[in-house]
Amino acid sequence: MNRARVLSHLLSRAPPGTPLAAARTFLYGGTRGKASAPPPPTALAAEPFLNGSSSNYVEEMYTAWLQDPKSVHQSWDTFFRNASAGAAPGTAYTAPPSLAEPTPHHVPLSSIAPAMSTSPMVGDVQISDKVIDDHLAVQGIIRAYQARGHLVAALDPLGIDREALKDRPPTTLPSRTVVRSYVDAFGEEDMERSFKLPMSTYVGGKERQLPLKEIIQRLENAYCRSIGVEFMFINSLEQCNWIRQKFEAPGVMTMDSMEKRLLLARLTRSHGFEAFLARKFSSEKRFGLEGCEILIPAMKQVIDRSTSLGVESFVMGMPHRGRLNVLANVCRKPLEHIFTQFAGLESADEGSGDVKYHLGTYQERLNRVTNKNIRLAIVANPSHLEACDPVVQGKTRAEQFYHGDSEGKKVLSILLHGDAAFSGQGIVYETFHLSELPEYTTHGTIHIVVNNQIGFTTDPRMSRSSPYCTDVARVVNAPIFHVNADDPEAVMHVCNVAADWRSTFHKDVVIDLVCYRRNGHNEIDEPMFTQPLMYTRIRKLKPVIELYGDKLINEEVVTPEEVKEVKDKYEKILETAFSVAKQQTQVFNKHWIDSPWSGFFEGKDPLKISPTGVHEDTLKHIGKKFSSAPPNASDFVIHRGIQRILNSRMDMVESRTADWALGEAMAFGSLLKEGTHVRLSGQDVERGTFSHRHHVLHHQKVDKSQYNALANLYRDQAPYTVCNSSLSEYAVLGFELGFSMTNPNALVIWEAQFGDFNNTAQCIIDQFMSSGQSKWIRQSGLVLLLPHGMEGMGPEHSSARLERFLQMTSDDPDVLPPFSDDFAIRQLSDINWIVANCSTPASYFHILRRQIALPFRKPLIIMTPKSLLRLPEARSSFDEMIEGTEFQRMYPEAGPASNNPASVKRLIFCSGRVYYDLIQARKEAGLEEKIAIARVEQIAPFPYDLVMKECAKYADAELVWSQEEHKNMGAWSYIQPRISTALNHERHISRERVKVAHDSEDQSWYEYWFPWFFPSSGPPEPESPAPSQVHVASKPIRPVRYAGRPVSASPATGNKKTHIRESKQLLEDSLAL
Repeated sequence: MNRARVLSHLLSRAPPGTPLAAARTFLYGGTRGKASAPPPPTALAAEPFLNGSSSNYVEEMYTAWLQDPKSVHQSWDTFFRNASAGAAPGTAYTAPPSLAEPTPHHVPLSSIAPAMSTSPMVGDVQISDKVIDDHLAVQGIIRAYQARGHLVAALDPLGIDREALKDRPPTTLPSRTVVRSYVDAFGEEDMERSFKLPMSTYVGGKERQLPLKEIIQRLENAYCRSIGVEFMFINSLEQCNWIRQKFEAPGVMTMDSMEKRLLLARLTRSHGFEAFLARKFSSEKRFGLEGCEILIPAMKQVIDRSTSLGVESFVMGMPHRGRLNVLANVCRKPLEHIFTQFAGLESADEGSGDVKYHLGTYQERLNRVTNKNIRLAIVANPSHLEACDPVVQGKTRAEQFYHGDSEGKKVLSILLHGDAAFSGQGIVYETFHLSELPEYTTHGTIHIVVNNQIGFTTDPRMSRSSPYCTDVARVVNAPIFHVNADDPEAVMHVCNVAADWRSTFHKDVVIDLVCYRRNGHNEIDEPMFTQPLMYTRIRKLKPVIELYGDKLINEEVVTPEEVKEVKDKYEKILETAFSVAKQQTQVFNKHWIDSPWSGFFEGKDPLKISPTGVHEDTLKHIGKKFSSAPPNASDFVIHRGIQRILNSRMDMVESRTADWALGEAMAFGSLLKEGTHVRLSGQDVERGTFSHRHHVLHHQKVDKSQYNALANLYRDQAPYTVCNSSLSEYAVLGFELGFSMTNPNALVIWEAQFGDFNNTAQCIIDQFMSSGQSKWIRQSGLVLLLPHGMEGMGPEHSSARLERFLQMTSDDPDVLPPFSDDFAIRQLSDINWIVANCSTPASYFHILRRQIALPFRKPLIIMTPKSLLRLPEARSSFDEMIEGTEFQRMYPEAGPASNNPASVKRLIFCSGRVYYDLIQARKEAGLEEKIAIARVEQIAPFPYDLVMKECAKYADAELVWSQEEHKNMGAWSYIQPRISTALNHERHISRERVKVAHDSEDQSWYEYWFPWFFPSSGPPEPESPAPSQVHVASKPIRPVRYAGRPVSASPATGNKKTHIRESKQLLEDSLAL
């Protein structure tokens, strides 16, 4: 019967309709005539070994097989078995295994069959569609766990938001949330079937096949217990496989007893510190870490692991929650320094200080685990959550730059976040997008989210639209490791993987510590008002220290006595430090500096400024280099328009003059020659918003072929960095601020595309720049270039909001500083920042160089021009920049009016671009002898001495302040009271007198000072005031009149005709006698 079936199978290979004789000939062979046509295509092609010459051999093999199947090769055995079983034509033959490598995207069937049969040959197994489908389904299940296992992971210690899987029996089918329809292929009876493991998983370790039950169980353990991993969106197979191996390989989370004991000790310190503060300062806000005490061991584990991988310096940023604990137990800030912050003591040094949970620090210490010295800095942060993120990145980048750490192997940034802020604050997104930019990357940041699952009083479902608070990190392909904070060992594993990832790939990574907040937003807040169910559950939870302590006791890793000993030992340390703190009578703000400048202030005269003029040969050398094509000019194709600009610059150098771009280049170049690093950053700064700078020349035929003249001035010059930024102000300005904090001997500049764009970076300006030195004793020499001017470009591209910067200056408009030879530099030393509106390239040149020449550092805000960039009158001679020259705080009248002051009817003070409009209108009106015009280059600190000198020169002239901005904007509100103080109420008031006024308990500040400034309205002045306290020189009131645009809600009109009319009226009002 079988013989007939096989012969029938073979005969089926003959062409359809073949006569029996012809069929016999087909099987047993025959002589084919030369003219015989080949048979038509049939199923015969499926059996390539069948032809007329092989039929005898086939019959012999078949006869032998019938007698003994083992007497023939297994490939024949397979064929005859399949044919006898009724296989369809063309399906009985199976090719023998090939020794050749499989082609791409193909897997040999032999790699699957051994998992389904004990026979070493493929032919022993019936390879049906179901077998293949089952193996594909297993691969789908594996990928599903890798992609979606986090959705059902037991991440929430409160058990509120996730399905708990800890008690799921091993034989239970996986959740459809994860595997979806892949699970439909299997039932409970399939759990013991073995399947070949694909190359996309590491759950087998050294095993190549596992029962389905074991595969699922290992995947559950890897992806659905206390750790949820999001990484399958990463578009790098290498990186995905790396993560798979870190979480899937058997035994990856194993910790030895010493590691567990260390973890318990660190957890004890974290918990003990918060408990100690709660007892000693129960009514104080401290924003404690209760509910996420694991943060301290987590950070220390990241630091230990990274240190072992070569990192030497850590720059950290964090919000207020847990900051004191991090300072104490991660940075090892002296505990007595922290405790004295609760005592309300007077400060012994400069600065207004800040609340204790905003302060930063810098510590150098020995890492006892790796026995290596490390540097730790926590950047001070305001209450504006996430505001310090770009500052940390800039500081990190600067440390890498100055240490030659081009790959980020020695300096690492760690950013801590809250869950609500991480998803809610746009600065997080902006900072992430700096992570891969060439001049902004820090080569990977480790982000740790303290996920309290609540924002102040707002539930996550009301505070974000994304499933996770960490979803923003997906935009840069950063892997995200969610972990249950009540599983300390899982947290340690995640921290190790994060540190290894950053060291291996130098990319960002996120650790999401899913925890809870045991108290309210602060310790005196009542959370039951808004989250009663959550806090009912929290009240019943044991602290993680108790949970982990009990676990180790049960595992016999430690004894109860050892747990108590560790706790008591740290308690004693805290009590000792507390006793020391109680003996302190003052606090020192200098103890909290986060960016110390070692050696910068030593050996310097604090009131002596270095010269800012340079030798003319230096100016010419820089000018010629800056005006020349690259050295390989014949091979470097320059745009014709750029060549015209270079030719124009060379003509200016030959004529010893400089426009704005050339003056800037000479300032940069001379600093580079002196060894000062210059960094210019912002939107489109390489070319310049107004196409005036062109510091980077582009080859017109070759992509990425560029030339930077200022980076190639001298062989031994300092590096010059000019870089276009992302379209961000908040993050990029914060980044540059952080960069400027690291090295005082560098000129760091941020330029806004238009001046008013600084308003989206207002948080950095307000919270860090204007008040940073006062709050945190942190100086910065950062320069802001803000294009400013009312030139008919509409409301959004006109004003840089000069008035805002002037409003935030710290000089008192009613106090005239005492005059001396060092008056100008004393003013600079006392003020919080410098605001200027330069009108000449020489002024710009000197004020940039003065930033480095000063013996201290202050932020510099410059209102930069637009039309003046190309105005022929707005050029400076080399004579104004050579040795012996310096920055002019104010340019006095130098025209015909200065030769006959008595005939001058009006003295106009102005600043910036409007000066050129005024002198042109004055000339056209023929008033050059009757109207004097003085332009104030440095508005703040106010040049009292120069203004008073100019007013005294034109004693009979009417005083006018002219500005192009509207009356409620610009410098008017700043200038008016200061000119009034200088001319009408000249008072030299000492600090002692001011202190007496503020300390008076019997009368208000207003009641005390009113009679001093207006003697006729109150009691007479003291008969003999001490010279050290006050000097009064009453004078007739000399008013200052305003000339300019009227008040307005909008910074500028968008109507061209209105703009022209306003400009005309401004000039008429200014010059009308």
